[in-house]
Amino acid sequence: MNKIEYEILPDGCGFCAKCNGENIAEITFVKIGIDKLMIDHTFVENDYQKLPIALNLVSRVVELARIQHRKILTICPSVQNVFAGHPEFDDVRLMNSR
Repeated sequence: MNKIEYEILPDGCGFCAKCNGENIAEITFVKIGIDKLMIDHTFVENDYQKLPIALNLVSRVVELARIQHRKILTICPSVQNVFAGHPEFDDVRLMNSR
């Protein structure tokens, strides 16, 4: 399998995963005030769903939230599942939204 690369979206409100230059996955969020992010959408192409791409995308948002001293509100069900299985993200989860 070819290498998967991750990039921040041009508007700064999400990340994408690319393979061979094509978008294969995406996570988007909305900035709320100066201290919150709300992850509102994730998508992973069917051929790549068995890989940890969603986890890698969430990890990038978590890293960004930590750098920017923000908390994350998870309204996207697939992201809620990722957070539920990764207690190391609890420090940025807003009110332990699950």
